[in-house]
Amino acid sequence: MKYLHTMVRVADVDESLDFYCNKLGLKEVRRMVSEQGRFTLVYLAAPGDEDAQLELTYNWDPEVYGGGRNFGHLAYEVDDIYETCDRLMKAGVTINRPPRDGWMAFIRSPDNISIELLQKGDPLPKQEPWASMENTGTW
Repeated sequence: MKYLHTMVRVADVDESLDFYCNKLGLKEVRRMVSEQGRFTLVYLAAPGDEDAQLELTYNWDPEVYGGGRNFGHLAYEVDDIYETCDRLMKAGVTINRPPRDGWMAFIRSPDNISIELLQKGDPLPKQEPWASMENTGTW
């Protein structure tokens, strides 16, 4: 398992970049804009530590985040998303967002922190029971 990033939701990308980059000293390492999903992701890292990133998520449609949802989630890359989710389920962990796409799943910690699991490399071929499994709760 490899640590990837921590995500926080932001209300204003420019204001956030001013704080995190100009004031705190982080550097933008990549950016993803999704017209279809209506969001922008900006990944930041401390100079010399590009593997540990902070993901700023800006949702284009305004939303008030309650219950700590502005924090977002922790993210980890795994070697086999299906094996990992199966092992977690057998250990009593609820898979809140199953890896239907062979690439991404979400679980929650005992303290209700959302944790994203991402398949290393390309998504795995879709397979059951994951492909037809519904979400459980929120993620």
